[in-house]
Amino acid sequence: MTQAPHLSPEEQRVLGCLMEKEVTVPNSYPLSLNALRTACNQTSSREPVVDYDERTIQDAVRSLKDKQLALVTWSDSGRRTLKYRQTIIPIMALDDDERAVLTVLLLRGPQAAGELKTRTDRLFAFKDRDDVEAVLRRLAAREVPLVAEIGRRPGQQDVRWAHLFGDLPLPVGQAPEPDREQILVDGVDERDAQVLATYDAVAAAYHETFAYRLDERPLERWLLDRVVELADDRPVADVGTGTGVVAAYLARHGADVTGFDFSRTMIDVATLMHPEVTFELGDLRRMMRPPAARGWGAITAWYTLVHYSPQEMAAQIGYLANLLDDEGILALATDAGAAAGPQHGWLGHDGPTPWVAHSPAQVRQAVTAAGLVEVETYVEIGDDKDRLYILAQRP
Repeated sequence: MTQAPHLSPEEQRVLGCLMEKEVTVPNSYPLSLNALRTACNQTSSREPVVDYDERTIQDAVRSLKDKQLALVTWSDSGRRTLKYRQTIIPIMALDDDERAVLTVLLLRGPQAAGELKTRTDRLFAFKDRDDVEAVLRRLAAREVPLVAEIGRRPGQQDVRWAHLFGDLPLPVGQAPEPDREQILVDGVDERDAQVLATYDAVAAAYHETFAYRLDERPLERWLLDRVVELADDRPVADVGTGTGVVAAYLARHGADVTGFDFSRTMIDVATLMHPEVTFELGDLRRMMRPPAARGWGAITAWYTLVHYSPQEMAAQIGYLANLLDDEGILALATDAGAAAGPQHGWLGHDGPTPWVAHSPAQVRQAVTAAGLVEVETYVEIGDDKDRLYILAQRP
């Protein structure tokens, strides 16, 4: 199994209720059909509130049974009554604290660690929010991740978490996720041509605009310092280097870095502005290992993935991970959020520039699927856009 089972909203609600009631009303468990329907439709501790009929419950249980997440049994009383129980706990070897967090996520949707601390009281006695956060990160770091960060609500400080058991109902007023694959509507070659045309046209303006970007972003400087530290004198590749701002920073702080970009014009500007750094023409989708080492000690991709669809992003993260040396670091920075489509007029360029703000959950899933272990992850909430930063390591 490479990912959590995909469950419908009805299956999520039924499974969550079976997990909850086994702990809170053990004397009535397994649940009868009527009891399970009541649990699903209760108006407290449920988001959203639903009104399922018996057929809906039966269909959901049947599907869960097919996925080996539930069992149908007979009661031991004199009356032959069907009862329902969950089997996800033993199948996925969930500890009590993990079970509590997943139960509430299934029943109430995405939540912050503080909300989960309050809402899991009847299921597990967490000491504080940090304990809940530790469980969430443990569930996210499993070989088959069961939860993921999904960012903050506007105006809130705490990061929310969601389970990965399927599509969740959207909260009232929330816009649906954009079609991030739309940037490939005219094909990969056309998208590549648009991106290349943009960077060839804006190279000088790009350098003028972003030459001192890192001076204004202390978090990015700190993360790049971590890259230098963790690379430990091994070769570093900066892919999608642009005019070389990140590569030059890494070089100034001791990294043996080579910058790669598929725009000749960007490489020419980078070489002119940072003659002390090695730059090469190259596409991150066809990168090679360094000539004198088994793999890269670190690869940085700073806002390189914003021009690629989610499927391409996941494939490229997997490809780059395979180029790392043992304990090598993959460092990613990308725009985060719910936006996709062509930008027009960027840095004065009239043509379209394909652009995607990626889902933090999808990027983290791709990192895990690539066999990497997260070292640091941050979502920075900005006035104009959010940013996701990930440092991940090859075991």
